[in-house]
Amino acid sequence: MAEKKVQAIGLDLSAKRALVEPAVGAPSIRRQCELIGLNRSSWYAQETPASESEENLALMRRIDELYTAHPFYGSRKMTAALCREGRVVNRKRVRRLMRLMGLQSLAPQPDTSRAHPEHPVYPYLLQDIVVERPNQVWATDITLTMSH
Repeated sequence: MAEKKVQAIGLDLSAKRALVEPAVGAPSIRRQCELIGLNRSSWYAQETPASESEENLALMRRIDELYTAHPFYGSRKMTAALCREGRVVNRKRVRRLMRLMGLQSLAPQPDTSRAHPEHPVYPYLLQDIVVERPNQVWATDITLTMSH
């Protein structure tokens, strides 16, 4: 009966999360979530604001300034620009902070699957041939490999 009354109140998710208290002597988190009609995964996945260090906040401000001046910089060029300024920072950190800030390079991304319009398209010569016996069709590879 109490279960239905608490669920019928119509609390939003954040209010339900606030009602669950992991205290000693209190009912288990499972039972509390069950009583207020909250999925346990919702309680465990509480949004805790990620607090960045002062160093990261200063770095984020500088990344924002550089990005405003050069919106085509991705994480690689941004890292190189920061290193030229004397900041010790690696690319993974810059990439994480840029993602956190919602910044992405405006430069065109690689399009490796599209053929160049001037590149010749060679015909497939075996298209209408049915291979019925060994040694009827041979193939070879003339790719050159250059070792450095």
